[in-house]
Amino acid sequence: MLPALARRAATGLAVVAGVVTLTFFLLRLAPGDPVELLLGPTATPAQVAAQRHTLALDRPLAVQYVAWLGRFARGEWGTSIATGRPVRALLGEAVPATLELVGLSLVLSYLLGVAVGAVQAIARPRVDTALSVATVTLFAVPGYWLALMLIMVFTYWARALPAFGRAGLDGDLLAGGPWLADRLRHLVLPLATLTLIGIGGIARFVRGAMHDVVGQPFVRTAQAKGLAPFAVLWRHVARNALIPVAILLGLSFPALFSGGVFVEFVFAWPGVGRRLVEAVLARDYPVVMAATALSAMLVVAGNLLADGVVGWIDPRIRQRSDAA
Repeated sequence: MLPALARRAATGLAVVAGVVTLTFFLLRLAPGDPVELLLGPTATPAQVAAQRHTLALDRPLAVQYVAWLGRFARGEWGTSIATGRPVRALLGEAVPATLELVGLSLVLSYLLGVAVGAVQAIARPRVDTALSVATVTLFAVPGYWLALMLIMVFTYWARALPAFGRAGLDGDLLAGGPWLADRLRHLVLPLATLTLIGIGGIARFVRGAMHDVVGQPFVRTAQAKGLAPFAVLWRHVARNALIPVAILLGLSFPALFSGGVFVEFVFAWPGVGRRLVEAVLARDYPVVMAATALSAMLVVAGNLLADGVVGWIDPRIRQRSDAA
């Protein structure tokens, strides 16, 4: 299993290299000049040229790319053009907030999505149809639209939950229970947005996977032996249906991460997604490149985790990987 994971890790590194290469050249070819945005409309052409030379943006693109790649490989992520702060410090402050939001959303989405999908697989047609309509609707709703609707309902109409930021203005002055309550109130809406969207896709997938397993001969044999319905569902149906669900885990992580970019921006959540959107708008090349590389590496890590979970669930897959 370990050699197979090592091969997948090497493939993942190649994917990361392709992503950052494509991002680098597309970002440079996109309209907008970071130097002009930095200096403002009153800057003279001489000032713009001098600043471009200072930032090494007047060099050929291939030379810039090789130089950036060498620095990034050494752990030197550069300095933000817009703020003048080290990129490592900017993203280091943002990563915990993103992992908190995406990680909790992933756990809740799977717990609730698997539960809803399992209910659909064994429920009566009317219940299955009603839940199918709900899950398909949630799956189809754009994340930013759902975020705005939740803000409108719970912030502006009900005035029950805050909509922006990770903590209140007095968050630094709080401690203990009040601090935790303030953090949870600010977390509810962005977490609900990502979780509701995730539930839809996971529930539909689990329902289909369990329906496929229910019709297998070994399930009918277990039922014929007189096993209790719950035992059949748990020991035979759920365990075999978990294999494609575990594979979905590797696809859910990048989907949640990419969806979290816009959700973080809407809720002003101080994560990597918000920093990435702000950097794109400012044409802050070092921040965009570092955030993209970090996101790609997190996606690869999520896929490797899914591969490991699949091998743990199904020994047959682990044995085939070892044989290869």
